[in-house]
Amino acid sequence: MGELLVVVGALLVIAAAAVLGPRLRVAAPLMLVLIGVGASFLPVFDSVAINPELILAGVLPPLLYSSAVSMPTMNFRREFGAISGLSVLLVLASSLLLGLFFVVAIPDLGFAWGVALGAVVSPTDAVATSIIKQTPVSKRVVAMLDGESLLNDPTALVLLRTSIAAAAVSFSVWRTLGTFVYSVVVAVIVGWAVGRGNLLVRRRVTDPTVNTVISFTVPFVASIPAEAIGASGLVAAVIAGLVTGIRAPRDLSPRNRLSDSQNWRTVELVLEGAVFLTMGVQIKSIVTDVEDHHAGVGTAVLVAVGALVLTVVVRAAYIAPLLAALGAKSRRYVGMQDRLEDMQVKMQSDDGRQATLDELNTRPGRTLKESDLDRFSVRVTRGLADIEYFRRQPLGWRDGTVVVWAGMRGAVTVAAAQTLPADTPQRPVLVLVAFAVALLSLVVQGGTIGPLVRWISRGDEGTDAEQAASDQAQSEQARIFDLLREASEQIPEPPGVHDQSRAGFAASRSHRLAVLGAQRTALLDARDNGTFDADVLESALANLDASEIAIELRGKMVT
Repeated sequence: MGELLVVVGALLVIAAAAVLGPRLRVAAPLMLVLIGVGASFLPVFDSVAINPELILAGVLPPLLYSSAVSMPTMNFRREFGAISGLSVLLVLASSLLLGLFFVVAIPDLGFAWGVALGAVVSPTDAVATSIIKQTPVSKRVVAMLDGESLLNDPTALVLLRTSIAAAAVSFSVWRTLGTFVYSVVVAVIVGWAVGRGNLLVRRRVTDPTVNTVISFTVPFVASIPAEAIGASGLVAAVIAGLVTGIRAPRDLSPRNRLSDSQNWRTVELVLEGAVFLTMGVQIKSIVTDVEDHHAGVGTAVLVAVGALVLTVVVRAAYIAPLLAALGAKSRRYVGMQDRLEDMQVKMQSDDGRQATLDELNTRPGRTLKESDLDRFSVRVTRGLADIEYFRRQPLGWRDGTVVVWAGMRGAVTVAAAQTLPADTPQRPVLVLVAFAVALLSLVVQGGTIGPLVRWISRGDEGTDAEQAASDQAQSEQARIFDLLREASEQIPEPPGVHDQSRAGFAASRSHRLAVLGAQRTALLDARDNGTFDADVLESALANLDASEIAIELRGKMVT
């Protein structure tokens, strides 16, 4: 009965934090961590011990899968270069530099164990995006942080495992690199296969409840086999989510997707809340463990402070040249705009298409056919959309500051630290250092990121940016309305749709569903080409889904 009361209380606390956090201008995850820290001093939590594998294998796969499903894939593609660098290169560099720091700061640790602890501390937590989304920052920043939080956990965990194995022999950069490449490549293959298989099965299941239940198994169907063959289960879950998110609007019915969305939001709220609560609840037992081993708690906290400062410095040192490279890339794209626009206009006529084909085939090693021009035309359209995207949202020092300070550590760091083997040198101290880094990061960075964003965004420039964003949204909505109208005009109206008879109602219903189907296809094609803002497009797709569900419900009432 006591355990049941704890679970019920935890659910109520999670719900309260979700409601009160925005009103108090405090991030809900931060509130939950602090509540958990306070609860850790209650007698009922004296001997609490959370199995870290429960977090890594039971909680992270569904959370990352759900985030991947809902992530705008076009923005992910556009920012993939930055995301991959933040998720792989920055994690590797941070882990190695932190490893050197820990070797110096913690006596008799050894480089391999130092890198292992560095890998534990390096990955940022998805809590960053949940806080950032409540502030007026660039959508490019959100996309970069979203993508980083999806992919840097697998990088860190693969490096952690490799470092632990290397501690028994000798640390090898090439061995680590080989293990990482194998882990990621195999996981991508497994995740893609599971994502496609998931859609093939679920589009044949018409009951939304059953469909959603099946969706709950997908991240585990991807992660468990991947882990069994030595690959990254988290990468497999992310890839399965990305594949599902791209194809679901074409393969699954609106009712199934609506059921998925509502239920997965509930799952995310409960799992994220539980993770941060348990993170706080463990503080007392971790500190007690260090004291029992006669290690200095104060020294461990000082090491954690140094590690946190180092992570911010390394992140800033990486972000600065990254922004310069992204700016150069944007300028290079903009320089191609006139040529791409000319090619787009040229390919709208038969003679222009033939001239373009002849021109492309004059290049060495190319033999293109007429059918290849359609794919080339899509690439031109996407290129122009990318140029507009980069032109509309340039990244400046303000964005870089946000990306640096939003790199918070969290529950993954605590859970990963507790997977260190029992024979790890000074294991209690290492676990406390990891926990202190995560807690300090959430309190210091998480508690100040909102005011920081508001401070650097204040002034006339912020007002102008808001007005420009509003004008852009209105323009996008007008273009979407024109696209929907053109798609509906392509579906001829059958005879008898205006009859008041049952047959007339059936004809009208069938015609309306066909129109909605054509409009959805047009919107999804536009999504794949990147010609509209992701949020505006998502709203339009949601309106189509709502209309189709309403028509289907009215049809059931009549029949």
